[in-house]
Amino acid sequence: MATQVAIIGAGPAGLLLGQLLHAYGIDNIILERKDRDYVLARIRAGVLEQGTVGLLEEVGVAERLHREGLIHDGIELAFGGERHRIDMKKATRGKTVTIYGQTEVTRDLMDARDKAQLKIVYDAEDVSLHDFGSDRPRVRYAKDGVSHEIACDFIAGCDGFHGVSRQSVKADAIKVFERVYPFGWLGILSETPPVSPELIYANHERGFALCSMRSHTRSRYYVQCSLDDHVDQWSDDKFWDELKRRLDPEAVDHLVTGPSIEKSIAPLRSFVAEPMRFGRLFLAGDAAHIVPPTGAKGLNLAASDVHYLATALREFYGEKSSAGIDDYSRRALTRVWKAERFSWWMTSILHRFPDTDAFSARIQNAELNYLVSSNAATAALSENYVGLPY
Repeated sequence: MATQVAIIGAGPAGLLLGQLLHAYGIDNIILERKDRDYVLARIRAGVLEQGTVGLLEEVGVAERLHREGLIHDGIELAFGGERHRIDMKKATRGKTVTIYGQTEVTRDLMDARDKAQLKIVYDAEDVSLHDFGSDRPRVRYAKDGVSHEIACDFIAGCDGFHGVSRQSVKADAIKVFERVYPFGWLGILSETPPVSPELIYANHERGFALCSMRSHTRSRYYVQCSLDDHVDQWSDDKFWDELKRRLDPEAVDHLVTGPSIEKSIAPLRSFVAEPMRFGRLFLAGDAAHIVPPTGAKGLNLAASDVHYLATALREFYGEKSSAGIDDYSRRALTRVWKAERFSWWMTSILHRFPDTDAFSARIQNAELNYLVSSNAATAALSENYVGLPY
């Protein structure tokens, strides 16, 4: 079996890359170690930057997004018992974000790939990457007990933090930067209307809280929790009670509670692997970097990686130039580190850390007050939140 680009991973990064390459006339095959239903069952973020929406439009998979997605012009910051709205559209001269679940993005990309009859192998076992330091890389895998090999020009590692792609790189060829945060997010999904038309980010002495949504009838809520917590320790009633303690009185009055349809605890981590290119192997998305979800950057960073990589490969095949692939890692990492900074900053001003004393709490409060009272500070937050330009 042969192709131009072998893509490892059928999450949003791999699927979007596959559609972009197809649009550019570049043959590709996607390998995914899980089945389709497992991939679609992953509950992930749902805030899309304008750049991400633009890429989905480019590959023709934005029809349902525009029909069902919720366009948000701003967010709300809650602290000191009050809420303060950040008008991002005004601060960025017209830019917005779109609320549309990552699961739905994945489904739309899968459907588009099926419609185009492009090859994707689910339940690919024992995937291994070979000779990517040469100009003849290969990928091996097993399917239904039969071994297969793909000869390709390039390998795109879009298989997430725990995937085989980054693990295939020699340890001395890669440098890792990491910060693990001393808390997690307990999140629930419920068939209830959102408490507010826009997201609420709450700083409270009991810990951070976030009120988000997936639609007009489905809500996503989070509370900061200990890394020692387990979902079994949190009944629905206990969660709703804790969330109410961290919200302002108006939000509490409007909060509609109900049974959770999904509940999980996610640890928070900042992680970057450098570089993002190793010969003919490229890393993209969570395979190369993780951000805490506070800044809503995970999926959007994966999309920008894919944009840079697809553009570079189009230049390689169409213009016979290696300039794009040679510069891929630098371009991608420049944007990655800006998003890492923003996500770290949002996390630092909204959460209670183990060493948050009275002085630190006052500093957080002063920072938030400055944010909502300064046009310059509002603009800085807004331009990062809606997405820095590619």
